[in-house]
Amino acid sequence: MAMKLNERCVAHYATCDSPADHMGFLCKRVERRHHHHHTSSYHRCWFILKGNLLFYFEEQQSREPLGLIVLEGCTVELCEAAEEFAFAIRFDGSGGKAYVLVADCQAAMEVWVKALSRASFDYMRLVVKELEKQLEEARKSLVTCHKSPKRPSSGWKRHLSSSTAVPLQEHPVISENGYSTWANGCTVAGAVLDHDVGYLKPPPLPPRRRPACSSAGGMPAPGLGSAVQESPVSPETACFSKLHDWYGQEIAEARMEWLQSQNVL
Repeated sequence: MAMKLNERCVAHYATCDSPADHMGFLCKRVERRHHHHHTSSYHRCWFILKGNLLFYFEEQQSREPLGLIVLEGCTVELCEAAEEFAFAIRFDGSGGKAYVLVADCQAAMEVWVKALSRASFDYMRLVVKELEKQLEEARKSLVTCHKSPKRPSSGWKRHLSSSTAVPLQEHPVISENGYSTWANGCTVAGAVLDHDVGYLKPPPLPPRRRPACSSAGGMPAPGLGSAVQESPVSPETACFSKLHDWYGQEIAEARMEWLQSQNVL
């Protein structure tokens, strides 16, 4: 099917401020015939790609294009030529014309081949079909996800996945009840899992120790009343040295009772 282009409109579109898909210098092969002799030469031109239209100019500052290649019904491929970094735009059909172009380097040639291969409306149709297919699959997946029943998660799992969990530390911390706990909330000894609320409950407070008594009335042994100190589970005795001294006094009281029972003192 023949296609008519308005020369003035095309020239204006080539040089207007509309964004170009790619641009740069390429060498275009020119074929010449002189009295049954076939010769070819290369003409360096400035190329601008806009959509599926490839314009080429005499110079980069030129306002009028030398020619136009409509990139429909063609393929872009590498070709064998005396010049390095050559590729060709070949149109379908046995009598189709071929444009041989040469880039300045390997990287420039790869960029041009990729840009020209994606410029046709045929390629855009394939891209649109693939995107429509992916969109339809995503919609079906979303509908299936909404229809599937949701499984209720337990409070324990919610507790483990909670974003408010404190990161694990290397050393335990002494709590008020004398149990060593890690900073992530897991009690080392005596912790109880509450299934109703879904988190670990601290163990109950241990019973307070009573001082050793030597009389039936429960009075402390003589000379030991001043040795009775606060319970080691109080916040003030979080230090190991205080706990050591407190339990050492209890052992000293027990030793004194034993000596008195043996009539040593």
